Amino acid sequence: MKMITKAVLLTSVIALAACSNKSDFEGDDFTDLNASSGANAGANAGIIPGSAGDPTSIAFFQQSVGDRVLFEVDQSSLTAQGRATLDGQTGWLMTNSDYTAIIEGHADEQGTREYNVALGERRANAVRDYLVSKGVPSSRLRVVSFGKERPIEVCSAEGCYAKNRRAVTVLAAGLTG
Repeated sequence: MKMITKAVLLTSVIALAACSNKSDFEGDDFTDLNASSGANAGANAGIIPGSAGDPTSIAFFQQSVGDRVLFEVDQSSLTAQGRATLDGQTGWLMTNSDYTAIIEGHADEQGTREYNVALGERRANAVRDYLVSKGVPSSRLRVVSFGKERPIEVCSAEGCYAKNRRAVTVLAAGLTG
């Protein structure tokens, strides 16, 4: 056989083997290893570590708690909705003490670069100060401002501007101390 024919035949066999149904292996040594180890037992049954369903994961923090708060035009004061999000962040951070956070301050594209960097810093500090006031140790929090340099929406409309006026809490694991 030619080399190409052999390669195609081998690839086909591997592809068919990958399509095997799990039930083909039941009763063999290939059954679900988690079932015999008890990994899915108890209160965390069915929770995949690190997934959005894992209440100790960064994905859960981002999707269920919320990792960002939005601000009004030229403001660094927290809205009621922002405080509610930060109350959730406080609870999560207090429960998950192995995490530190960098709070990123952002602004929309209106205004000078210098003004927006300063505004982003005031926004990040407002978030940090609120979290600290609720009991999160200040040693676990850092702030950085990106001003208008990292927009998530790029257009000259209020809808885009509103999404860019934000502070984002970015988590890092294992960096406490």
